[in-house]
Amino acid sequence: MAPSIALIDQIEALVRRDPAGRGLISTEPQLGPLCSGHLAQAADSLASTARTVAIVTGFFVPDADLPSAETDGPPGAVVLAAALEAVGVRCTLVTDLPCASAVQAAARAAAIPLAPIEICTQPTEWFDDFVNSDRGSQLTHLIAVERVGPSHDEQSLARQSRNGPAPLAEFRAAVPVEHRDRCHNVRGKLLDDSTARLHLLYEDGPRKRPDLKTIGIGDGGNEIGMGCVPWEDLARRIGGDTSAWIPCRIATDWNVIAGTSNWGAFALAAATLLLMNRVEALAPFDEDFHRRVLEQIVAEGPAIDGMTRRREPTVDGLPFATYIQSWLGIRRLLGL
Repeated sequence: MAPSIALIDQIEALVRRDPAGRGLISTEPQLGPLCSGHLAQAADSLASTARTVAIVTGFFVPDADLPSAETDGPPGAVVLAAALEAVGVRCTLVTDLPCASAVQAAARAAAIPLAPIEICTQPTEWFDDFVNSDRGSQLTHLIAVERVGPSHDEQSLARQSRNGPAPLAEFRAAVPVEHRDRCHNVRGKLLDDSTARLHLLYEDGPRKRPDLKTIGIGDGGNEIGMGCVPWEDLARRIGGDTSAWIPCRIATDWNVIAGTSNWGAFALAAATLLLMNRVEALAPFDEDFHRRVLEQIVAEGPAIDGMTRRREPTVDGLPFATYIQSWLGIRRLLGL
């Protein structure tokens, strides 16, 4: 196990980079690492106990010139689903209606066998139906890849683990009431009207199924999973006038943070299959595969770069040549 963990640490180092200087990773040299060890722990849980997994993704940008889902999220989700399906773990991709066409395009490009796509409008009812289905009765893990979740309120702040008391006075002064328990983009704009409340799966699911494990993957602080980090720590790392509004309150068992969320999903796929001694199943996911997935979701989704807001096969402002470097480094580490 120790050699594998050392290799997972190297995998994590490849995705914990922020060449654009826009995410949480860029704050780690000054403020310290976030969620250390979570990648290895999440991968170990998947490798040892995963049977059926639901992967939630899709981040809609309603105020772009072409309102669309981001290119960050669906590619990572389909790579993770394809990798898990290749080793016998059954996967379902879950999204909402605004992001459905982008997720469907990514799944077509990845040619995932068997993995269905669920388009949910009422998450609580969907979860009840899903857990009673043949596939859902064996659900072991819920994974979120670049999926926005609601911000904090006073109750969620008080529930978080931290050294010392919750900074309630600071929170009240910094966060207007109308921005509490709401979904935001990185600019502090409200997204609730264009985003289904899929975060309820991560609240209701573990309550109904205590054995259900949850994993979040994100890069900016407003995604499901970021409730693992104290509100005040995320707020100071995000920066800007609206940074206190943005941190997501939804915690997961493990929270994987990377320079882009796609990279975090790639790293989780690689680490899981490494622990299962099945890295050869990652061989088909070469540079051409990733280029095809990006180009297809932009053309057919359509999807847009969440930072530039342009309809182009880039992720978070990174040109493809920069974006693909982390994955190529992972492939070299694994001997692919």
